[in-house]
Amino acid sequence: MAKSSGFLKEFRDFAVPGNMMDLTGGVIMGAAFSKIVDSLVKDSVLPTVNFLVCGKVDFSDKLVVLHEPAIFGQR
Repeated sequence: MAKSSGFLKEFRDFAVPGNMMDLTGGVIMGAAFSKIVDSLVKDSVLPTVNFLVCGKVDFSDKLVVLHEPAIFGQR
């Protein structure tokens, strides 16, 4: 029981002085940065690439397979 109460005290010491506010700020900034990058790619990069290839490519269903799935029973 002493270890668990030590854990709770340690967590409280971490969360109370402001580290939780730093974490919250980081999460909010990360979400905003994600939206900015997504908008930049959709509104600037993809139209430019589409213009360079004469509008013949639809990027909405394109994907890159990074790793082939393993089939059961085969190695």
